Order: sequence, then C-alpha cells, then structure tokens
Amino acid sequence: MRIHALHKLYDLRLSRSTRPFLARGGNITRCIHCMLLPYLCICGLKKTVQTNSAFLLLMYDDEILKPSNTGRLIADLIPDTFAYIWSRTEPHSEMLALLNNPQWQPMVIFPEEYCQIERVISDQTQINSDKKPLFILLDGSWAQAKKMFRKSPYLDNFPVLSFSPENISRYLLRKAVKENQLATAEVASLALEFIGEFKNAQQLNLFFEVFRENYMLGKQRKQLPNDASYYQLKNSN
Repeated sequence: MRIHALHKLYDLRLSRSTRPFLARGGNITRCIHCMLLPYLCICGLKKTVQTNSAFLLLMYDDEILKPSNTGRLIADLIPDTFAYIWSRTEPHSEMLALLNNPQWQPMVIFPEEYCQIERVISDQTQINSDKKPLFILLDGSWAQAKKMFRKSPYLDNFPVLSFSPENISRYLLRKAVKENQLATAEVASLALEFIGEFKNAQQLNLFFEVFRENYMLGKQRKQLPNDASYYQLKNSN
C-alpha cells in the first residue's frame, strides 16, 4: 500500500502531541491508514488514478488526527496530493515553494461570497492550459476554514473556485453548520468534475461512500451488508 502525504503528516502531528488526542471514538483500535475498524478496513480497495491535477490540503492543527477526516481519501487516489498544518505567521517553506512552482496553477476552493468577485473562477477557460491545476482545500471545521481563508495572506493572490451544489451533503459523520456543507472529499470530486475528469470524480465519490458507510457501521458495531458500496468499489477495481 502506498504511504502518502497525509499518512506522514498524521505521524508528524502525533509525534508533536504532548497529550493523547481525545477525539470521539479515539480509544478504539483502528487501521492506522484508513482509520476504520480493522474488520471494515478499505485499504485493499485503494487504487491511484491518472489525473492532470493535484491537491493541497491545508489542515487546521488537529484535523489530521480525526478519524472522520476525509482528506486522506483524496491522497489515496490522487498521486500528487500534498498536506500541511496551517499557520498564519509561519507557513511551511516547502508549501510556499510548491505554490510558487510554475508547473502548477494554484486555486483556492471556497465559497465566492467570502472573496472579491474578480478572484472567482466561473469557467474552465480561465484555467491556464499550460499549467496543471493545484486545488487548495482548507480542511477543518467551517469556522476554522473561514479563519484560514481570512488569515492566510500567502493565498490572497490566487483565484477562487466556488461550488454551489444542489444536493445536500451525504457526510453524516459530523454535524455541519450549513445544510449543504460538503466533506473535503466531496469538494475534491466537484473539482475533478470541473476540469472534466468525470471518471476520477466518480471513483472518488464511490470511495467516499464506502468510507462513510463503513465508518457508520463501525460506530454501530454492525457488519457490512451485501449491497454496500464496498462491493461496488471492489468490483470496479
């Protein structure tokens, strides 16, 4: 199994902890890679895809430690996925170098109502065809994401890609502030659709559905039903 940026960031953040992380369900034994209960592990289903894009997850402090985080699902499928802990005053030098790398066109995914209209990308033609899109996801609670957006001056000059999905999020693992607030993996699938990678978006959506189902089954200590998304994804591989 491929060890990616989010696995490494998890280990780094855990090594810096001075006390145990007390997330709900934190005392349960889990697979250290997919964060599901061992009998519901989905690591065997992971398969990277070919894509013309990359993702940068800017994570709020202990977000990487939460078992319910879906950002790792993006890294499981998208080879060029980068992840860093957010800092307002001391952004990671490696991240800044990535943002300045001429091969990428960075763009922040965030609701357009929170930025100047001239920053908003409304059409795929606004993406530079000579560069690969680097989608920046602010990963945390809604309040934390807004804080990161407001207080990250190193992101201020990048365009903003905004989505207004009609469907309510399927993410039921945490209570959302807004009814249509999406999980990180759901947002990433919309970004893939935006650049025309519909098959990759579908694969990520299905992987997200498997994770969501298995996480909920684990909370309820239930077994996997025969018609679960797990088997759809397994058959697709």
